[in-house]
Amino acid sequence: MHIPSFSIARLPRIEFGCGVISKLPETIKQYGNSLLLVTGSGSIDGTDQWQQLLTELEAMNIAWHRVMVCEEPSPQLVDDVASQYRSKDIDAVVGLGGGSVLDAAKAIAGLLRLNHSVMDFLEGVGPELPYQGPCVPFIAAPTTAGTGSEATKNSVLSKNGENGFKKSFRDDQLVAEYAIVDPDLLATCSAELIAANGMDAMTQLLESFVSTRSNDLTDALAVSGLRACRNGLLNWYQGNDVENARTLMAYASLLSGINLAQTGLGSVHGLASPLGAYFPIPHGVVCGTLVATCTRVNIEAMQEREPDNPALDKYARTATLLCNKKFKHHNDAFTALNDCLQNWTDTMQLKRLSEFDVKESDFDKIIKNSRGSSMKTNPIVLTDNEVKKILTERL
Repeated sequence: MHIPSFSIARLPRIEFGCGVISKLPETIKQYGNSLLLVTGSGSIDGTDQWQQLLTELEAMNIAWHRVMVCEEPSPQLVDDVASQYRSKDIDAVVGLGGGSVLDAAKAIAGLLRLNHSVMDFLEGVGPELPYQGPCVPFIAAPTTAGTGSEATKNSVLSKNGENGFKKSFRDDQLVAEYAIVDPDLLATCSAELIAANGMDAMTQLLESFVSTRSNDLTDALAVSGLRACRNGLLNWYQGNDVENARTLMAYASLLSGINLAQTGLGSVHGLASPLGAYFPIPHGVVCGTLVATCTRVNIEAMQEREPDNPALDKYARTATLLCNKKFKHHNDAFTALNDCLQNWTDTMQLKRLSEFDVKESDFDKIIKNSRGSSMKTNPIVLTDNEVKKILTERL
């Protein structure tokens, strides 16, 4: 057996399991007594975990400030918060929320000890200065299962509109010191959030599995995560075996974040960048609405131009994983995989692009700006016409 060489980037220390949020106060305390707590819009406020956290912070004499992030974070939001709290001698930043909250908290932690705008470091839109740090210690506690941001060095920031962008501030120093992944924190997720975030996690696992930078270790994680999605996502969405399903999806999301940090992604996320920048479409919805079609177009392109591409075997294996069934022939597996992904998309009512005012006249601009880092690790280089085919089918 030959295992090719590979590299694994820095990861956080991970605490996973129901109830591990109880470890958060002691984790914070090791960094000091002044905390910046970044949360979502308030859905967590009525939970037992939130009340217990505040009680323990008070008992441990940890002073805390709270910032609420109610939408996908912008560079302006990050700059404003960093400017407001730069003089407060913050010892640690905790992100307690969904992917947008974690991305915002990560970027804020990276800026609190610097007199810089995040635009100075953002890829592709500013001077792209090298990030020297230092970064305030960051602790991630996700309350949704989707982005895997708790395991990555990426803070994805957006500016919406005609001249918008969706770009990353990324550096190894931004990786969380701890990822505290407690499935009990997912109890407040709505069906809409379960669908969008779950399809994001599943897409990240699938795209990392077939990525041109995948390796034996990330493949093992992808297989484990895809199996968890198979057993968890629809059950959670439909209210079946909820506690176990939440745990499976928290696990799948964590693995998807670990993998994307190592391998990059693919055509779904390549298109998600301009779509999320120019239109008010949530990231997970982009993934959910595109993944079946992108997968089919990838497979068709490889069958036509690169029939020996190893990703074809991986797509066939994905069909076995998600359908829980063995297939004698690759073509049968590919058909079953597309049917499975499309069924998930339809069952969870992921919206089409036109519902967010995407028009055919926008396609050229979207395609032109889809050729970023994610497209570069897609298993095959898609032509503009192939990308347009994806957009047309999901319009």
